[in-house]
Amino acid sequence: MRFNRMLLSTTLVIVALVIQVSVLARLHLPGAVPDLVLLTVLGLALVYGHVGGALIGFGAGLLSDLAPPADHAAGRYALVLCVIGYLAGLAKPETGRLKSATGPMVVVVVAALGTTLLYAGVGALVGDDAARHVGLSSLLFTAALYDLLLAPFVVPGVMALARRAENDPLAETGSAAKASDVSSGWLSSGTGLRIGNQRGGLRIKAARSRMARAGRIKGVKRL
Repeated sequence: MRFNRMLLSTTLVIVALVIQVSVLARLHLPGAVPDLVLLTVLGLALVYGHVGGALIGFGAGLLSDLAPPADHAAGRYALVLCVIGYLAGLAKPETGRLKSATGPMVVVVVAALGTTLLYAGVGALVGDDAARHVGLSSLLFTAALYDLLLAPFVVPGVMALARRAENDPLAETGSAAKASDVSSGWLSSGTGLRIGNQRGGLRIKAARSRMARAGRIKGVKRL
């Protein structure tokens, strides 16, 4: 991944994680907690593709595993978001532009359901059966509902920032500098040609004036 992608992705994930832990988790909504980190990963994956989505999902999940008050094994959510980021990246439009909001909304709902199921499944493998006590059906419904309501305010903004960062101002500056070098080279070479032509013209004019002057002097002597 390029540096600007890494910097933007890290910044957005950290901001989303801080808001989720400090604000959304304290709302005490029934069922699941709105997953702002998941929506950020989805927005980036829809721009960067499946490889970028998998890498960003793994990093975001690992930060979520380590952020307090984490009560599960480290790496559990990293595995889940890595898979979800990879699958969401496969839905990246070929042209890079979305024709409608239907596709991203479907991706959000499927990702919310898939994240909850994968998280509960991995928890069952390691002996964590908390989802059974809370109610898996309630978690699935509330996770999809909260994420779907929050998605229009998060996913488009994340995608817009990711596309803007893809322009790479440093590369544009380098290209502009290269173009200016080329243009200045053309101008210098053209100026050299013009100066050479001017010098040649001056030489020819000087030679003609000398010949004319010599002719006038010879004429005077003949008289």
